[in-house]
Amino acid sequence: MSEGTVVTGRTRELVIWLDRLILAFGRHWLLVVIILLGVWVGLPLLAPVFMQLGWNQAANLIYTLYATQCHQLPQRSFFLFGQQPMYSLGEIQAAWENTNDPLILRQFVGNEVMGWKVAWSDRMVAMYTSLLVFGLVWAWRSRRPKPLPWWGLVLLLVPMAADGGAHMVSDLAGIGQGFRDSNGWLAALTGYSLPSTFYAGDNLGSFNSWMRLVSGLLFGLGVVWFGFPYLAAGFDSIRQELERKLGRASEIR
Repeated sequence: MSEGTVVTGRTRELVIWLDRLILAFGRHWLLVVIILLGVWVGLPLLAPVFMQLGWNQAANLIYTLYATQCHQLPQRSFFLFGQQPMYSLGEIQAAWENTNDPLILRQFVGNEVMGWKVAWSDRMVAMYTSLLVFGLVWAWRSRRPKPLPWWGLVLLLVPMAADGGAHMVSDLAGIGQGFRDSNGWLAALTGYSLPSTFYAGDNLGSFNSWMRLVSGLLFGLGVVWFGFPYLAAGFDSIRQELERKLGRASEIR
C-alpha cells in the first residue's frame, strides 16, 4: 500500500469522524443549547453564593467575566442573602461611596448585611432566564408552534429597545438625575394615582423595575419563538443529509 493511499484513507476516516460528530450534535442540539443556557444563566447566581461561602476569588472571577456583558449597576441588580432583594441608589451610596459615577458604583458587590449582588442586572436576569425557560417549554411541547414572523419578533423586542434606550439617554444626565429616575412624565399621565415608590427609582416593584423585567421576558419569548423552529429545521436537514452520506460510506466500506 502506497503512502498516498494511507494518507487518503486517514483523511477519509477523519472526515467520517467529523461527520459523525456533527450528526451527533444535529441530533442533540437542543439539549446542548439548554445545557449551555443553564450554565450561562446559573453562573451569575453563583457569584453571590460564592461570596456568602467566602470563596471571593471564584466570585470575583464571575463578576469580572459578566462585567463584559452588563453594566452591573447595583441599584438595578438583585441581591441574595441580605435584608432586601434590591436596594435604592441612596442605600447603595450610603453603604459604598457617595457617588453617581457608574464606574465606581458597579464595583459594589455587597456586604454581609445587604447580601451579595447577582453578577447580572435585573434586565439581563430576565432576558437570559426567559430564554432558558421558554427553551425548556419549547423542548417539552410535542406540538410545536410555527415560527414567529419577523414582524412579531420586532414587536416583542421593541419594549426592551425603547426602555433600554430611554435609560441610556436618561443616564446621560447622571445616574439618579435623569427623567427615568423620577418618571414625572408617567406620574402626570396617571394623575399621580399610584404610590411615589412606583414612579421613582429602580427598586423592585417600581415602574423601571417592571419595565426591565417585562421587556427582558418578552425578549426571551421572541428569540425562542422565532429562532428555535428555524434551528430545528436546519439541524433536521443537516442530520438527514449526514445520515445519507454516512450510510453510503458504510456501504462502500
